[in-house]
Amino acid sequence: MSTALRIAHGAFGRVALLDMDRSLVRHAHHHCHVLLKVEGADTQFMVGDQVTPLTDTAAVLVDGWKPHAYVHDVNRPRTLIMALYIEPEWLKEFRPGWAASGAPGFFERPSGEVSPRIRQLALHLAAEMMANPDAVRTHEQTLSDLMIAVIERFTPWRSFPTSIRGMSTVGCDWRIRRAMDAMRVHDSYSNVDQFVKGAGLSRAQFFRLFETSLGVSPKLYLNVVRMERALEAVMREDTPLGELSERFGFPEPAHFTRFFRDHAGVSPREFRNVSRLAG
Repeated sequence: MSTALRIAHGAFGRVALLDMDRSLVRHAHHHCHVLLKVEGADTQFMVGDQVTPLTDTAAVLVDGWKPHAYVHDVNRPRTLIMALYIEPEWLKEFRPGWAASGAPGFFERPSGEVSPRIRQLALHLAAEMMANPDAVRTHEQTLSDLMIAVIERFTPWRSFPTSIRGMSTVGCDWRIRRAMDAMRVHDSYSNVDQFVKGAGLSRAQFFRLFETSLGVSPKLYLNVVRMERALEAVMREDTPLGELSERFGFPEPAHFTRFFRDHAGVSPREFRNVSRLAG
């Protein structure tokens, strides 16, 4: 069974140390998502349709909204993975153009050779999180150095806009953007047809235009919204998990636990307990 050793969270997003021996379902994030091996067996992810190795010398790099999945080989031992879920708004504080970290095409490719500095910073951050889980400011400083090193190595960062005026908005049809806004505030996570009707499009047009605009299907987007809300509730609320199960549309707590574990790698109870070590 996969376990979470540490979870740090803040304005930067989340950093999780996950000891993995179980695959995860295909999913996506709005975050700039970086995966680094800490120790254990070499492993792999599926990023889009490409098998991408995760080793001591190879990082996995996932653009915002890029569908991906962890693929565990049951014949291999566990892998301790550092999973970075970084908020583009936080990265924008370093350089305005780094707000593009949440958009397609930020990373030049889904895998890259880890430099000695990136390896050193990742191991240092992992050791800090294990030894002092509540030292969030220290973790954030190390994370800052790590993400600067990652972006400078794996992206064409010099070509990004250097001013707010120079930044362009990722193209997205206004009807789809309105539907996305409605999905983020609505409590329904399974009925896509109500959003199709609100967009004034046929079902086929809506699905085609949605995926063209964002790179994921409407159903996958709703799952992302539901999972992000669930993560926030599990971390920040004391609401019983049975009540959260009902809130997020699951008839049984066991169904909520399975959904959560399939996306985050661990159960909501474990995620809550570990994330609060940083409190």
